[in-house]
Amino acid sequence: MSTIDKDQPLRRDVKLLGEILGKVLKIQEGEEIFQHVEQLREQAKQLRTVTDPTLFAHCTDLISQLPKESTQRVIRAFATYFQLVNLAEQNHRVRRHRAYRKNQQIEQQPYSIESAIARLKEKGYTVEQVEEILGHLSLELIMTAHPTEAMRRTILDIHHRIAEKLMLLDQPELTPDELEILHLDLFSDVMTLWQSDELRERKPTVIDEVRNGLYYVDQTLFQSLPKIYLELERALRRYYPMKNWHVRSFLRFGSWIGGDRDGNPGVTANVSWATLQLQRNLIIRKYMESLRQLLKQLSHSSERVQIQQELLDSIVVDQEEVELTDSITAWRNQHEVYRIKLTYMLARLYWTRQGEHQKGSYLNVDQFLRDLQIIDQSLRGHQAISVADQAISTLIRQVELFGFHLFTLDIRQHSAEHERALSEILRTLGIEEDYASLSEQQKYKLLTELLSDPRPLTSPHTEYSPDTTECLEVFRMIKRAKEEFGSAAIRNYLISMTQGTSDLLEVVLFAKEVGLHTVRGGEKKSGLHVVPLLETIDDLHRAHEIMEAYLSHPAFVPHRRRDLAIQEIMLGYSDSNKDGGMISANWELYSAQLSLSELGKRHGLMIKFFHGRGGALGRGGGPLHFSILASPFQAVLGGVKITEQGEVLSSRYALAPIAERSLEQATSALIYASSKALASETHPLKQSWIEAIRQIADVSLKKYQQLVFEDPAFLHFFHEATPLPEVGELKIGSRPARRKNSRRFEDLRAIPWVFAWTQSRFLFPAWFAAGTGFETWLKQEQEERIALLRQMYRGWTFFRSLIDNLQMALAKADMVIAEHYTSLVENQKDGKRIYDLIKKEFELTKQWVLAITEQQQLLDHIPVIQESIRLRNPYVDPLSWIQVKLLKEWRAEVHDEADQENLLEQVLITINGIAAGLRNTG
Repeated sequence: MSTIDKDQPLRRDVKLLGEILGKVLKIQEGEEIFQHVEQLREQAKQLRTVTDPTLFAHCTDLISQLPKESTQRVIRAFATYFQLVNLAEQNHRVRRHRAYRKNQQIEQQPYSIESAIARLKEKGYTVEQVEEILGHLSLELIMTAHPTEAMRRTILDIHHRIAEKLMLLDQPELTPDELEILHLDLFSDVMTLWQSDELRERKPTVIDEVRNGLYYVDQTLFQSLPKIYLELERALRRYYPMKNWHVRSFLRFGSWIGGDRDGNPGVTANVSWATLQLQRNLIIRKYMESLRQLLKQLSHSSERVQIQQELLDSIVVDQEEVELTDSITAWRNQHEVYRIKLTYMLARLYWTRQGEHQKGSYLNVDQFLRDLQIIDQSLRGHQAISVADQAISTLIRQVELFGFHLFTLDIRQHSAEHERALSEILRTLGIEEDYASLSEQQKYKLLTELLSDPRPLTSPHTEYSPDTTECLEVFRMIKRAKEEFGSAAIRNYLISMTQGTSDLLEVVLFAKEVGLHTVRGGEKKSGLHVVPLLETIDDLHRAHEIMEAYLSHPAFVPHRRRDLAIQEIMLGYSDSNKDGGMISANWELYSAQLSLSELGKRHGLMIKFFHGRGGALGRGGGPLHFSILASPFQAVLGGVKITEQGEVLSSRYALAPIAERSLEQATSALIYASSKALASETHPLKQSWIEAIRQIADVSLKKYQQLVFEDPAFLHFFHEATPLPEVGELKIGSRPARRKNSRRFEDLRAIPWVFAWTQSRFLFPAWFAAGTGFETWLKQEQEERIALLRQMYRGWTFFRSLIDNLQMALAKADMVIAEHYTSLVENQKDGKRIYDLIKKEFELTKQWVLAITEQQQLLDHIPVIQESIRLRNPYVDPLSWIQVKLLKEWRAEVHDEADQENLLEQVLITINGIAAGLRNTG
């Protein structure tokens, strides 16, 4: 089937949704607004085919002549259209996946689990080798509340309803009446979308963000995650039928939401505790829902089948220990033994959620798991194997994955906060008057002495400042949480801006203070894994030095995963890019993984890399499986951990089929990378490749920092030529846009930095300085060197991913629209100079990316995405023009308060619309 035929249903859906939106516009806003939208759209399409200053002037005149009350409606029309197109494209992904699954005997879908296991079989891997690969698999996806999701939860719910109806349209047996009803339902949902507020009235609290994260577990992940394991075991049985496979739980979700206190004063010890309670409440509710479903299914009678004695004995224990409730009463039919057992299990879960241990709660999740296993074994004993496989096995897998804690909650704090707290404690004790002013060597020495001293540093009778008190309370909360919710509830403590080994040892010292790190009889134990976050280019350069000193320190205790000793290290994609640009940051991150993997090997442990990727291309964004394949293969053996942020959560996990496909791709990529590493197929990189990228990165870094850090007008240009100040007005996250209330570049968070550049269509962080890097390196021996870069593109996954992300960013950037934003710059001379410099670099980067990839146009080798961007641009352009007009009016501050408020609301709606149109924005 041709690509055109495959994509015909997508075009049908887009056309249908566009027509429905048009009807809604006419009914709700009238023919005049509809015609305004159509006229702008048509003129924007023309401008994409010809460069016509007269036509452009006509477009901007049309926008400037829009009545105030009409502007917002026109903005919303374009923004809503993008939301609908995104849903249609998501639905098409599901459709294509189902088509592959139906025809998998003929064609295996790329990056499917089936294709990964089939490849192992074709390569001659034995059962033992496959078991070794599976033993190394470890993938954790960490939900974060980074503020890049511009849409409200209410809007996401409406999207979910529209998506479900789009899927129903593909059913071939629909009658004309049923099709008409579906179209009417879609019209109703689009009308509801139009009539709903798209902006939040207030910033979400941390607990709001926690509930938003839990939404994805409730809606999709609780059911979708076990399906990945079922699919993997099905493929293993197909290609390796000689073994009865049960794959250990290697793919899990974790969370930062409610634990990430770096720069967010709203995340306190009490909030983290409340987060853990909400997580436990949700997962126990999900288990209780599953048990109630089993109550309906397991009507087997002891008069008809032989029930295993272990199950009968467990019921006797339940009757002695468990207090039933008003809503959970004793099962009356004494022959329906499974239902009797399930009733007592429901009561135990109820009391577990209530924290009532004396009334028969489960003391730990293993007790609940054991009850399920007893039921499973009894069912299989009387040949109810299908019920056991379909119902009990899935629930057992869910319990193995989620426990009673649901997610492992990571705690994160900035290194400066620990230094401040410790400085106060040591000054109070008279040990050191000014700890913060000590050199790294002096801190290391003092911390080593304090860690070897069994005496505590703090006293409940000593009064500390609120910040120091809160710092100590966090560690006490972690200790209590592990006792109340289980050891897996909190495992890791991450340190932002780790710049020296002392930053790690300070946290170990605080852990020692509350009993989370102990030394008894020469045996060291740690209940908290301390994880550095290496963010800047300089920190990445010194990563080996920092970690060598820590791994060699007498207080160091590795984390253990079965028989493997592990040290987790987080790599920051956002700040390294902000600090050094796309090429330099990506090379430094890759190089650090190579170096640290070797360091770990010398210390007899595996390094688990935690990749702090965002949704945007400038923050390490892109498909999940490509992120895995872009790492050195040997760097996956200790495990892979990746942040899932903002709009990535809704785009990947709001719909079950999309979630399952994304997780399948990631699993397939992980199997491929692990097999390569274990089979020593990862040949050492050619020295010529390493030298090439290193030299290109060095030049790129200088070019990037010359503009960003050395040009005194650049920061003013950024603030004025992008909607950065207005992005801060979006109520999309509980965390401030800056760590401090200042306009300094170093205090600006990487997320608004990327978000604002994307809004203005520069996409500056995702590509700038790459062109100069390539151009400078290619000046000598151009033919030989361009041939080498092409060889690297074909043969090195990291380099291919880097170049493909560059061309994706270049394809989405638009220097014509970006120039329009420079009219916002107060100093037009500086504005034009900086714009010209950026545009020249854009053209240079595009020239060499096309040469390396051997294409005529960007994304020629990914025509689906190329076409999607081409079709979207005419709808994004009017939003950009309108945004510039509104920003000028808003910043002029010549209106009364009500008008200013209305202008700001319109600006924020354009931000939402452009984010939906460009995607990978956060």
